[in-house]
Amino acid sequence: MITADNITSHEFIGLNTEIVQSTNPQVIGLNGRIENETKSMFTINTDNGVRSIAKSTSNWKFSINNNDVVVEGSKIAKRPFDRIGGKA
Repeated sequence: MITADNITSHEFIGLNTEIVQSTNPQVIGLNGRIENETKSMFTINTDNGVRSIAKSTSNWKFSINNNDVVVEGSKIAKRPFDRIGGKA
């Protein structure tokens, strides 16, 4: 079960997210469902189409059990199978 404590070592595909801070001000507030994940990128399905955003340059907000959790992108900039089960 995904919780605020273990979110950094969990699968992100299928979760809704919002960028709350970024080095690129044009993507702040961008939100949608994560469609794919690589070592350094999220592919997000937004209202305006599919966007690929670098993980490490942004902070990501996830809603887990009606609680908002903000995750620093640098903490999740790993390949999914390296992050899952490992220390984040």
